[in-house]
This record gives sequence, structure tokens and C-alpha cells, in this order.
Amino acid sequence: MSSATQLDRTHGSDDPSSGWRPRIATGVIVLADGAVIEGLGVGATGAAVGEICFNTAMTGYEEILTDPSYAAQIITFTFPHIGIVGVNDEDIEAVNAAAASAAVGAIMRADISGPSNFRAKARLDGWLKARGVIGVTGIDTRALTTLIRERGMPNAVIAHAPDGAFDLDALRAKAARWPGIDGMDLVPGVGSTQRYNWDETSWALESGYGRRHATRFHVVAIDYGTKRNILRLLNDCGCAVTVVPATASAEDILALKPDGVVLSNGPGDPAATGAYATPTIQALLETKVPLFGVCLGHQLLGLAVGARTVKMPQGHHGANHPVKDFTTGKVEVVSMNHGFAVDRASLPANAEETHVSLFDGSNCGIALADRPAFSVQYHPEASPGPRDSHYLFRRFVDLIAASKAAEATRAA
Repeated sequence: MSSATQLDRTHGSDDPSSGWRPRIATGVIVLADGAVIEGLGVGATGAAVGEICFNTAMTGYEEILTDPSYAAQIITFTFPHIGIVGVNDEDIEAVNAAAASAAVGAIMRADISGPSNFRAKARLDGWLKARGVIGVTGIDTRALTTLIRERGMPNAVIAHAPDGAFDLDALRAKAARWPGIDGMDLVPGVGSTQRYNWDETSWALESGYGRRHATRFHVVAIDYGTKRNILRLLNDCGCAVTVVPATASAEDILALKPDGVVLSNGPGDPAATGAYATPTIQALLETKVPLFGVCLGHQLLGLAVGARTVKMPQGHHGANHPVKDFTTGKVEVVSMNHGFAVDRASLPANAEETHVSLFDGSNCGIALADRPAFSVQYHPEASPGPRDSHYLFRRFVDLIAASKAAEATRAA
């Protein structure tokens, strides 16, 4: 696959009288099978290896690029115009500075345009460069998306050299050697290493982010690569939030006397992270402290109760995914970002399936019959236009309240 003719058509002409200078390929995408896709490099220079996925969202590219769940991935944006709203410090989702731009690359159809939004503070291309993210524009993203749908998410190298000088053989070898995300625990690279408190609430027009004042409950969030808005929505519900590292033990967490525990989103293979995460979750389940899992946290809860996780051919990445909630009968339009899923056939008898994808029927939520615990595969905090899924945070708080009421009744 090559887009050399596309570059000629889009970015210049070989006719000197046209006033345009031909532009050489300054960015390349080299797939593990050796195929080379040419484009124009933007953002950081150099080369990075990762797994190519595609994201169908029309907005929110800054939130996408800073979502820690995208660690070791190269994002193909299917929407052709990326960059038009610019970037600003308010839309960054990563908490850990090391994960400020979790994605290693970005693939786009059109050149990055200048910002046209009152909230913009900078251009996307400079922002990519400052954060070490390599971008390539001028790519036939429809063809690349079709390839992913037909063959699965390929391993690849994305590279940017302003002089257009690439050692393609070396890049092919690098792409072929990379083992892929299957089997990788990527949480240590994006999660926090120290405990901290979070009291920021949701953003509002003109006033920005607020601070929590009233507190109903204390929630501990296990940080596998959490997004800021998960923590904000917990604060909106009156929860004092303490964030702990992914390696925190059940004893460490329980010593904080939480009213509930959140298992956050994050990147990588859940089975690899589960080697140390599931024993902690299992110990927490034994205490019957209310649990709420999001994305990777959903997969880890599934593993903790005996289910399996599987690698998906193309994953779910976008802001327009329909999911049915069996508990209400409603369909939500949600944001998703995951390449692994809980195998619904492996769910134990005490795990009820609560949500399902209407795209492919994959599992998107569970609730335990014998423990106050539930989880969803998607991102209820992401608000991709509609806020269909914010109720899940209220459901979690209601679960905490019910659990405390039952505890008080037993004590009486």
C-alpha cells in the first residue's frame, strides 16, 4: 500500500508553472508485513513502534491522545479534519505526567489546520511535537481502516524525518520484531506511583473546573491509567477521592477505610496486569466493599471472578458505540477504547451480564449477584456529546449508600 500519488494530488504539482513545489514524503508508516505507507510528517521526529487502531470520533482528539488506555498504540483518525479546535491544558485526560501523551503516533487524512475555537491555546502540530508524538498526514485513512477491519490491528512503526531520509529496511525489521500488546502489562508506564487526593469537579462553561465541598463518602480509585474525568465525576457525586497505585495491596487500600473502590481504565493486556491486580481485587471482594470497574477495571473484575479475556480483531475505539443496558432496557451512545474484551461465555454463574454492544454483541458490563460490585467496558465519563452514561456514577454511590445502610441494620 502506498499513498505517493495521493501526496502529489493533495500537496503539490510537478508542473513548475503551477507555483507549487512537489513535497517529498517526510512521514512513513511501516507495517510488520513490510508494507510502507507514505505521507507528510508532523509533530515529533524520529520513529516509534506500536499497534495501529482506528478511532471513529469526530471530536475530542486531545482527550483521545492523552487517554492512558492508548499506551503503545498508533491512532488512525477516521474523521478527516483533525486539529481545527486546537488544544488547551483543560482537555488533557492523563493524570501521570509520564502518560501525558500515551499514544505513540497519530495518523490523519488532511493536513493539520489552524485552530478555530475560543478555547484553543495552541496548534495541534506543535502540541504533538512538545509531547513526543509522531504524526503522519496525507494518508488514505479509509483504506487503512478497511485493512484493520479485514486483517486486524497491525503492529507498525510510524516515523517522521523532515528530510525524507528513511532506512526502510531498519524500520521494517523494527516493526517485525515488536511482539505486540498481547501479553504486555503496560500499566506501570502510565499509572501513578504514589497515593494522592483528588477534589476537582467537572468543567463548566465560563467557570472551568470546580472543587468539591460537600462529602458523602470516601472512595479509593486504583490507578491502572485513570482518566481525570472519572475522578471528577466521583467528586461531582460528593465522594472524597483517594487515588492509589495499581500495585497497592488490599491491606493498604482497606487501611484507608474506603466506602467504595473504583477499578480504573488502563492499557495493555488485562491478563498480564491481572497477575498482580486480581489477587487484590479478590481480597477486596471478600470484604464486600462496593466496587465499580471501568474498561480495564471491568476486565480485571471479570478475571477476578473467574472469567477470561480475549484479544479483539479490531477493538472498539470511538464515540458513537451503541450499548444496551439490560437493567433499564435503554440504549446508550458511549465512548469506547479497548482492544480486549471479557469472554461472555466464560462468565461464572454469579456474574450477570448487564450491558452488551449492539455492534458485535460483545460483553460490555457485569454485576455480581453475591457482592456489591459491577463494571462496564466503556467510558461512562467521556461524554461524547450525550451524557448517557453518567448515571453509572450515581448507581455506584447508591450502591455505597445501600451497603452502608445494610451494615447499619446488621449492627443494630
